[in-house]
Amino acid sequence: MKLKNCVTGLVMTVGLALGGCATSPSNEGSSRAAVIAAIDKVNGYWTARTPAQESPFWNVAAYHTGNIEAYRVTGNENYRRYSETWAEYNQWMGAKSTDKANWKYSYGETADHVLFGDWQICFQVYADLYQLDKDPRKIARAREVMEYQMSTPNKDYWWWVDGLYMVMPVMTKLYKATGNRQYLDKMYEYYSHANSIMYDPQEKLYYRDARYVYPRHKSVNGKKDFWSRGDGWAFAALARVLSDLPQDDPHRGEYVARLQDMAAALLPLQQPEGYWTRSLMDPAHAPGPETSGTAFFTYGLLWGINNGLLPRDRYLPAAQRGWRYLTTVAMQPDGKLGYVQPIGDRAIPGQVVDQNSTSHFGVGAFLLAGAEMARLLGQ
Repeated sequence: MKLKNCVTGLVMTVGLALGGCATSPSNEGSSRAAVIAAIDKVNGYWTARTPAQESPFWNVAAYHTGNIEAYRVTGNENYRRYSETWAEYNQWMGAKSTDKANWKYSYGETADHVLFGDWQICFQVYADLYQLDKDPRKIARAREVMEYQMSTPNKDYWWWVDGLYMVMPVMTKLYKATGNRQYLDKMYEYYSHANSIMYDPQEKLYYRDARYVYPRHKSVNGKKDFWSRGDGWAFAALARVLSDLPQDDPHRGEYVARLQDMAAALLPLQQPEGYWTRSLMDPAHAPGPETSGTAFFTYGLLWGINNGLLPRDRYLPAAQRGWRYLTTVAMQPDGKLGYVQPIGDRAIPGQVVDQNSTSHFGVGAFLLAGAEMARLLGQ
C-alpha cells in the first residue's frame, strides 16, 4: 500500500495512523477517533445481531472481556449495559452446580464442570463490573468457586493453553477485589504446572496442550506446530495479568520476561500482510489470514508498548501491521469481523476460514486490540 500524502478516511487513518506521515496533535486526535469508530463499527454490528442473553461459557465470555475494554476507552454505556444484562441473565455464575462433591475440571459443558476454566472466564467480566459499583453479589459465586478450588491440593487445573487466558486474569481481578494474596500464590502454582507440560523454552511459545508437543505431534511439513490462537490466549493472558498484578509480587519479573520472550518469538513469524497464520512456524500447514490469533498478538504488543515493557521502536511496526490487517481485511464494510478460525484446538489443513468466518471470541480479541490502539494514540 502506497501513500502520497496523509489521508483522513476511516480505513486508511486507522491502518496507517502511526506510520509514514508526520503527525500533529490534530492528526493524533483524528487517528484515535478513527480507532474508536472502528471499535464502534465492529461492536455495533455484533451487538445488533447477538442477544445479550447468552451462555456464560468461554466463547461468549471471551467477547465480554473485550467489550469491557471497549467500554473503558469509549465510555459507551450501551457496552456496559450489554455485559451487565448478560451477567444478570446468568445470575453472575458460570457452571451452576451447587454440589461441590461433583465439581469437575476435566473438559465438559455441563453444570457440574464448575472447576473447568472455560466456565470461569465469565468471572473476569463480573469482577470488572464489580469494580464499577462494588456490589458484592457480582463476585459472590466467583469467590465461592475459586476459593473452593484453591482449598484443594491440585495444581493441574490449567492443562490446556486457553486456560491461561480463561482463568489467570480471574485470579488477579479477585485479588484486586479482595486483597487475598492466595489468589496470586495459587495462580503461580497453576501457571507453573501449565508451563511444565506445554511451554517450549527453546521457541518461547506454547503448544496447545500435551498432545501437541513436538515431536509427538508435527505440522504437515514436520515442523513444530504452535497454534496461533492458543499462543494468542497465552500472550493476552500475560498482558491482562500484569495489568492487575501488584508491583511487589515476587513473580512479576517472571511474567514480564515471558511476555517479552513471546513478543520476540512472534515478531519474525508475522506475515508481511500483518496477520499470523494458524500454525505459527509452518504457514503452509494452514495458509491464509486468521483474525483471532492476530488480534490477541496485536493487543499484547500494544499493551506491552503502552506499559513500557516492549520497546516502541522494535514492536510498534508489527502492531501497526496487525491493526492494519484487522481494520482493512478482517473488518468488513458492514462491521462484520471475518477470517476468524472456528472453535477448535489446532490449525487444521484445508479448513475454510474466510470473510464470513466470525465468532464471539474473535470480536472480543479485536476489541482488546482496538482499546490498546486507542490508548496508544491518546498518550
